[in-house]
Amino acid sequence: MTLSYDPPTVTLPETVRLNFDSLKSSTQADAQPVRLFGTDCLIKPHIPLASLTSFRVGGPAQWYVAPKQVAELQASFDWARVHGLPVTLLGAGSNLLISDRGLPGLVISTRRLRQSLFDPESGQVTVGAGEPLPRLAWHAAARGLQGLEWAVGIPGTVGGAIVMNAGAHGGCTADYLVNAHVLLPDGTTKILTPQDLRYRYRTSALQGKNWLVTQATFQLQPGVDPATLTKLTTQHHQHRRTTQPYHLPSCGSVFRNPRDHKAGWLIEQAGLKGYQIGGAQIAERHANFILNCGNAMASDIFRLIHHVQQEVEQRWSLHLEPEVKILGDFQAA
Repeated sequence: MTLSYDPPTVTLPETVRLNFDSLKSSTQADAQPVRLFGTDCLIKPHIPLASLTSFRVGGPAQWYVAPKQVAELQASFDWARVHGLPVTLLGAGSNLLISDRGLPGLVISTRRLRQSLFDPESGQVTVGAGEPLPRLAWHAAARGLQGLEWAVGIPGTVGGAIVMNAGAHGGCTADYLVNAHVLLPDGTTKILTPQDLRYRYRTSALQGKNWLVTQATFQLQPGVDPATLTKLTTQHHQHRRTTQPYHLPSCGSVFRNPRDHKAGWLIEQAGLKGYQIGGAQIAERHANFILNCGNAMASDIFRLIHHVQQEVEQRWSLHLEPEVKILGDFQAA
């Protein structure tokens, strides 16, 4: 599947005029970058996406942009809308499997939205969507703000955590979120509460929508000894490193845990540890991880996901739902 929208044809607002003079068809090999008018932000053609995902697979983006400010985000959406292009949102790329054929339209990355504001008295933390979760966890602990120690081993961004309700070690995003600012494809913004987001296990109301998280505010517990929090954060980090395979590219946990079961246990009991298709292998250390052994294609990983689903369903009559987002055309796979 591809998370995208089909934008209507509209007249570009004067306030966000764009320079289209150098725009060329993205099918041309000599397509040139397009600068958003009045900014230093470039929309670039044919950008490889493999290096921007933790799986290290996937084809190119037809067009790619990584804004640093909300105004640039809005202008990027406007650019795509005017040209009738679908939009795909990309954070840290840690929970994505992108087709070998790449993605059509415009890929908007939030990885450069990294502003942060810590209030040591109230315990509130406001951060940009591109802030990496591990770095946020370390910074909060160093300031004596308790609540995000669980996030230190999650290789994603704040924006991704909001969308997926990321969690570990008994904690999750929904437990600490105050609100999230999101940008809609039409350029308007909304402020959403956890109730608005309808959080459930590893999911939210944002999934399936092209509403882009721009920033979030968390409520943490202030006044805790920083040394104590740093020690606990370190323990969580070490636990993740010793129980999960991080020596090869992966997306973290591939499947959601079914009710009353652990996906990794089901996969292991099906005898699939170490099973390999092409360059993709089910990890020996943790069966809910699929590893890129160095030469995997996205199609290898896609086929391995489906093989696991078939084997587990045949043995346990349980359907494993992927936690990883699968984007692009996988028909050939």
